[in-house]
Amino acid sequence: MAGTDAEAFACAAEGLIGTPFRLHGRDPASGLDCVGLVFASLVAIGRNPVAPRGYALHNLSIAQWLGCAEGNGLAYTTGPLVRGDVLLVQPSRVQHHLMIVCDAGHVVHAHALLRRVVRQPRSAEMQPRAHWRLAPSA
Repeated sequence: MAGTDAEAFACAAEGLIGTPFRLHGRDPASGLDCVGLVFASLVAIGRNPVAPRGYALHNLSIAQWLGCAEGNGLAYTTGPLVRGDVLLVQPSRVQHHLMIVCDAGHVVHAHALLRRVVRQPRSAEMQPRAHWRLAPSA
């Protein structure tokens, strides 16, 4: 997979490890949230993403924002996880969270409690509610 857009995307996310957490953050210099991590990683590989607006840290429904993934070059997929995939998990009834897959057992994500972007093992109880893969650039 080396040399692919997905590999570059995963490497970009890993390069943001240690970036401060900031709700609605889109600039690594001032901080990122989970949406901002995906956004900044797409920018780093030359994409022109449009980030969703108007969400809170806790939301009962995120249906209105799900189309943003496809609009930013992420295609809904199923099956085994691949480096560079984006996962939507739901840690609680009112919280949704994006993670970028590093390998079968690890993800990069903006951790609100740790206040920074981290690489961590993906816990088995955090099953993806949605799973996207980066479409090749045109």
